[in-house]
Amino acid sequence: MPNGDNWQGDVLRDLRGASGAPAAGTGGPPASVPPAPPGAAQASGTERIPGPTQPPAPARTPTPAPAPALQRTPAPQQAPAPPRPRRPSAPDSRAVVDSALSGTARRPQRGEPVAVRATRAVRRIVSSSAAREVSELTRTAEALQQPVTTGRQIAVTSIRGGAGKTTVAALLGTAYAHYRQDPVLLVEADPALGSLPLRLGAETLRWTTADLADIVEPQMSLLDVTGYLVQLPENAWLLPGSQGQIGAMLDTSAYERVMVALRRYFGVTVVDCETLPAEVARVALSASQARVLAAPATLDGVTSTYAVLQWMQGLPRHMIDGTVVVLSSTVARPGIDVEAAAEKLRSTGAGVHVLPYDRHLAAGGVLRTELLGRPARLAAARLAAEVFQLSQKRR
Repeated sequence: MPNGDNWQGDVLRDLRGASGAPAAGTGGPPASVPPAPPGAAQASGTERIPGPTQPPAPARTPTPAPAPALQRTPAPQQAPAPPRPRRPSAPDSRAVVDSALSGTARRPQRGEPVAVRATRAVRRIVSSSAAREVSELTRTAEALQQPVTTGRQIAVTSIRGGAGKTTVAALLGTAYAHYRQDPVLLVEADPALGSLPLRLGAETLRWTTADLADIVEPQMSLLDVTGYLVQLPENAWLLPGSQGQIGAMLDTSAYERVMVALRRYFGVTVVDCETLPAEVARVALSASQARVLAAPATLDGVTSTYAVLQWMQGLPRHMIDGTVVVLSSTVARPGIDVEAAAEKLRSTGAGVHVLPYDRHLAAGGVLRTELLGRPARLAAARLAAEVFQLSQKRR
């Protein structure tokens, strides 16, 4: 996809290591020539012949010193510049999964059983569903590849833990990184032992969101910034929220400094927030161009989400219009009518998407999109496209 804006081209050139500085000795300004001192001869093509030498004055009659040609007024003394704050020392790298636990994970399984995949393949052969699927994926890809003038920030939060918030954030970030050419950033704004690095397959962590708030400066290039981030596949980067330390905090001022500074480097930023009503989560929701509210497909999950959406109806209209609810099924047979619950939530003005049960997602661990079942993969792509389109409507 061609980039529609110059800033995206500059970002990609920084990423690939290209230099835009002119070569030495070419294209630069001419060297300045110092002015000749008072009384000096002007250069002319012919050398000037000095006049006859005057006899020296008598020794007892001192020659008066000539008046200075220009009296310089001493410059007022300026106060010394305040010392720049010292950057924090580089923290030690830490493994995402402890070595004592790395052997406990089983081999990841596919999202759908073999029998289900085989039955679907047969149905696609004897029907025209394959053509419809290709057409839908094409429209989704076109929506996800739209250029942006400024970086879009998408906040993902939930009412409580275990609602699938981090899984949804990982799916969104992975989809944007796959379809888009500009850099994509995933930020973990949940320092309380968040699992986003594990879901994205990061192996080690070093710098965190709070650390980068004291480091990032406006004159930094993309290569400078990405040196503090965790590189992910397909032109994506991760900024962790903590190093697995209990009690790690992230204040709103640090979050705002980081998000304002990083916005110009990345086309799309997905923020995995704390659960509501945490202060950082509320700041992230109000500052982002689109919001995603993850909820489990259970009776209590739908009830709590409906109450939050009713509260958001009292806020400025763009808050509810730019919000999408994701109902995640954690079991193969939910205890509620998911479609009926989705219609009830849509009555508040928010968009609603259903993320169907998928064995690969339900097992936790590293997210591998090639192991997702077809329903979950298509649902994630549709969700990413709608959220991105909502973010385009808000400046």
